[in-house]
Amino acid sequence: MTDVLIVGAGPTGLTLACDLARRGTAVRIVDKSPAYPRSSRAKGPNPRSLEVLADLGVVDEVLAAGSAPLPMRKYRGGLPVADTDPYAECAPTPDAPYDRGWLIPQWRLEEILRDRLDTYGVRVEPGTEAVALGDTDGGGDGRVGVTFAAGPPVRARYVVGCDGAHSSVRKLLGIAFEGESDAGLAMVCGDVALTDGVLARDRWHQWFDEDGAVMLCPIPGTPSGWWFQAGPERDREGRPLAPSQEGFRRLLTRHTGIPGSHLTDATLLSMYRVNVRMADRYRAGRVLLAGDAAHVHPIAGGLGMNTGIQDAFNLGWKLGQVLAGRAAPELLDTYEEERLPVAAWTLDITSESLRATLTAIREPGGGLDSAITPETAGLGVGYRWSSLAAAADADTAPDAGAGGGGPCSGDRAPDAPCLDAATGAPTSLFRTFAGPHLTVLGFGPGSARALRETAAAYGDAGTVRTCRVYGADEVPGDGAAGVIDDRGHARAAYGTGGADTVVVIRPDNHVGIVAPADAVRPVREYLGRLHRPDGAVGMVDAVGQG
Repeated sequence: MTDVLIVGAGPTGLTLACDLARRGTAVRIVDKSPAYPRSSRAKGPNPRSLEVLADLGVVDEVLAAGSAPLPMRKYRGGLPVADTDPYAECAPTPDAPYDRGWLIPQWRLEEILRDRLDTYGVRVEPGTEAVALGDTDGGGDGRVGVTFAAGPPVRARYVVGCDGAHSSVRKLLGIAFEGESDAGLAMVCGDVALTDGVLARDRWHQWFDEDGAVMLCPIPGTPSGWWFQAGPERDREGRPLAPSQEGFRRLLTRHTGIPGSHLTDATLLSMYRVNVRMADRYRAGRVLLAGDAAHVHPIAGGLGMNTGIQDAFNLGWKLGQVLAGRAAPELLDTYEEERLPVAAWTLDITSESLRATLTAIREPGGGLDSAITPETAGLGVGYRWSSLAAAADADTAPDAGAGGGGPCSGDRAPDAPCLDAATGAPTSLFRTFAGPHLTVLGFGPGSARALRETAAAYGDAGTVRTCRVYGADEVPGDGAAGVIDDRGHARAAYGTGGADTVVVIRPDNHVGIVAPADAVRPVREYLGRLHRPDGAVGMVDAVGQG
C-alpha cells in the first residue's frame, strides 16, 4: 500500500521523499521523464536549504561535490572592469553554521538525494506520467486513485505534485496559476565545455553590454564545464531564437571576444522566460502541491529550487504525523497557511532583485551580486502568523524568549555549538534537532520537571526527544543526557537570559513555543497538537495544572 505518491523527482520531490522515507512512510516517487531529469538552471542550495540537507544527512556529500560561491568578474566592452565578492565580509556564526550558499549542479544534488533515498529502499520510477486523478477527497477508502499513461494505477492516501511549473497535477486539480509573464525578458541557458585555459575557473565571469550579456560560471566537479547564460539571439521581429550550440558560439564571440571555436560542447539547452505566478491554493483534499508546481518567479536571488526544498521540509513532517495517527488531519491545513505567504513574499523579493539587477548592469561594474541580499539566504523565513505559532499563556510573553531577545514562535530555530553532557565531545543544537522528531529543550534546573514529564508521556519511541541545556557553571550527573552550553551560545541564541525556560522545536527546525519552565500546561497542550501522546489522559493527571 502507498501512503504518499510524489509526482516529480526534482529537488522538491526528492527532499520530500527522503523526509517521508526516514519516517517509515510507504512512499513512491515517479517522474514522467524516461531518464532521471537533468537541469542546468539552479546553481545550488542557499544557507537555509543547507540546514535542511544537513538534517537529512546529506550535507557533507553536497559540500564535497560543490564549491563555495566564486567572486564575480564583470566586463564592459570585453575588458574586466570590476571584481566583486558578495561574501567577502561573511562568516559562520554560532546560530547559523552556513554563511553562504553552495555551488553544485542541480543534477548532482539530485543524484545525492536519490542515493540517500535508496538507503531507505525507495527508488525513483522514471517514465511514469500521471494522467488522471480520482476522488481527491479519498472516496470511501480514504485513498486517491492515480492513473498513469502506462502501467497499473495506484491508490495512495496522499498525492503531492512536485512536477514543476507545467504541473500535470495542478492542471488535473483545476487550480489556478495566476500571475504574469514578460515575453521581453528571456535568457538562454546550458552547460558548455570551454577549451582549457581560456578563462580562469576561480571567477564567475559576467559580460554586460548595451545589446546583450553572457555569463559563465565554472561547474564544480567538472574539469572544463561551465554554466552558460546569455541574452538570446533574436530574429528580425525581435523574437528570441531557440538555444543551440552554434548560437552559443556566436553569443560568446559577440559579447566576450573569445572565439566561438573555444566552446566545444553545449548540453542541457533551455530557454528561460520570466514568469511570476503562484497557485491560489496548495491543497485539494488529499492532493497537495509543492515547489514550482505551486509558484514560479524570477531566478534573481536563486530562490526557486530553495523555496521548493523548504516547501517539502515543511510538508514532510506534517504528512508523517498525520499518517502515523499522531496528529489530526487538520495539521495539513497549516502547510498552505505557512507556505503560501512565503511564496507570495518570494515572488515580491525576486521581482525586486530582478529589477535591481537590470538597473545595476546598465553601469560598468554592475552584475549579479545586486540580487544577493540577506533575504536570499532564507534564514529569516518564519511563520509568526501561523496557527502553530503559539504563545505560552496570557500572563507571559514568551515569544521574545523568557529573557528577551530570542526567537518568536514560528521563527527558524537557531543553532549553537555545545558539548555533549555525557561525553564532553563537541556537538551542536542542530545535531540534537536532526531527524524526524520534535525536540523539547530545557534551560536551567527548573526545566527538569517539564522534561521528565514529557519523556514519561512520549516514551522511548524517539518521536519526541528531550534535551537539557546545562549552563557552563552546572555539573551534569554521571550519564546525564543533554548538552552543556559551555560558551553561552545557546542561551544567547534563545534569549533566555538567566531564566529557566522550555522551548519546543518542530521537526522542521522552527520554534513551536517558548515558555517559562513552570508553565507546564501550555507546553503540554502545544505538544499535544503536534503529537498525541500515548495515554494522554494520564499525562494530564501527571502534570497537573502547571
